[in-house]
Amino acid sequence: MEDAEYIRIVHQYLDTVYRVALSGCKNPQDAEDIVQSTFLKLLERNSEFKDEEHIRKWLIRVTINETNSLWRSFWRKKVISLEETQTEPEFSEPECNELFQAVQKLSSKYREVTYLYYYEGYSIKEIAELLHISETAIQTRLMRAREKLRQQLKEAWK
Repeated sequence: MEDAEYIRIVHQYLDTVYRVALSGCKNPQDAEDIVQSTFLKLLERNSEFKDEEHIRKWLIRVTINETNSLWRSFWRKKVISLEETQTEPEFSEPECNELFQAVQKLSSKYREVTYLYYYEGYSIKEIAELLHISETAIQTRLMRAREKLRQQLKEAWK
């Protein structure tokens, strides 16, 4: 296959191949790998295509086969996702566990600063540098997070 023809096919069918791969694996990173494998197989292919429809069908079939190979692979069968491995920290006191659960329910901007300040031990200045926001904003978020936690936990707060 000539370089110009290969480039034309890639440009024309890249989106289609990616969408088929993404629908099969539900993961953008794996879909990108499948697209790369599919177009590598196209580059290695020696025989000619009959017409545009033949190219399209061949690319879709190869994409589906690559997706199926991914699901059958040893790696996929033996590896679990990061989300499945993350467990909640266990605390010796039930109140601490309840407080941690309440912190996890906060919106992300309050949860981040609260977690970094109380659980990871970062100072307000360090958190401000990490999140690229002012120290005053960190103090305000911490104050608002405490108030939200106070409202959530009511009696347990005392």
